[in-house]
Amino acid sequence: MSTFKEIFGTEPTVRVSAPGRVNLLGEHTDYNGGFVFPTPLSYQTYIEAAPAEGLEVYAETFRERKSRGLGEPKQGDWLDYLAGCVWVLRQHGHAVPGLRAYVHSEVPMTGGLSSSAALEVATLRALRELYQLPLDDVQIALLAQQAEVEYVGVRCGIMDQMASSVGRPGYALLLDTRDLTTRLVPLPQGYRVAVVDSSVPRRLAESGYNTRRSECEQACALLGVQSLRELSPADLPRIHTLPEPLNRRARHVVTENQRVLDGVQALEQGNVRRFGELMVASHASLRDDYQVSIPELDQLVEAELRHGAVGARLTGAGFGGSTVALVEEARYEEFKKGVMQDYPRARFL
Repeated sequence: MSTFKEIFGTEPTVRVSAPGRVNLLGEHTDYNGGFVFPTPLSYQTYIEAAPAEGLEVYAETFRERKSRGLGEPKQGDWLDYLAGCVWVLRQHGHAVPGLRAYVHSEVPMTGGLSSSAALEVATLRALRELYQLPLDDVQIALLAQQAEVEYVGVRCGIMDQMASSVGRPGYALLLDTRDLTTRLVPLPQGYRVAVVDSSVPRRLAESGYNTRRSECEQACALLGVQSLRELSPADLPRIHTLPEPLNRRARHVVTENQRVLDGVQALEQGNVRRFGELMVASHASLRDDYQVSIPELDQLVEAELRHGAVGARLTGAGFGGSTVALVEEARYEEFKKGVMQDYPRARFL
């Protein structure tokens, strides 16, 4: 493993990190102005950095060093995420000259655990420290999202960046993506949040993510609302009159928003079993109404439930990636062994 000094010949000025995240409930609701319920992971993206003119970055994962001038457009590689962060700061009037950085990430890149958001938040934290920028954690999240949407070209919502920037270990973050209000909810004691990679990689920008977002916008236009957040389960009869597949897309978002609120209430009342039931219902809705699951994810969720998880579901955008399960700590090793027997490709994170 190389070091910052070996790569660049000098010592770094700042050292920062940002976590990946797993979403317990509230999938594909964030870009619809809805509720989400993520929790940060122990896996971090670390950045050592120093001031520079333009971008000079070494990514330990790829063992690759890249450079880019400030005026250059995106190039479809990993450097886009860091370049986008410098670009968005300059768009907002922060005249940062550039960044020299060494990136070490523990967050799996294709597991749906927000490796891109962790990289963006860590990059912006490094730039904030290097150039003494007056930015709070919510502003960091908003800038990270803007960088990914407008520079990288992925139409993501705000959940991943908020979970990475504002979330706290040991808590789930209830986030209202419409007004960015948050509430920290303690995770249940005696249970483990198990994140299991299906070993089926996904590429977010190449998946059906943008298609699903467009379908939600079409549903809004037909229903005469600005966002699906304006609707509640009482509006399901109207939603069912939409053409296929818009009716199912809207139904998922509306019912998923309610599942988040019900899930928060369940945890705050100590009803872990009820929370697990909501996770299972969420997966069914993602599979049948939103159609972002794949057979491997379904098989993995079924194995997790069969071997003792109180709840399990796909997490992230879908089309591959990871699942999240809630398991009693005392049964975790037995659970893990059983899942591996049923789904040998499972990778526990």
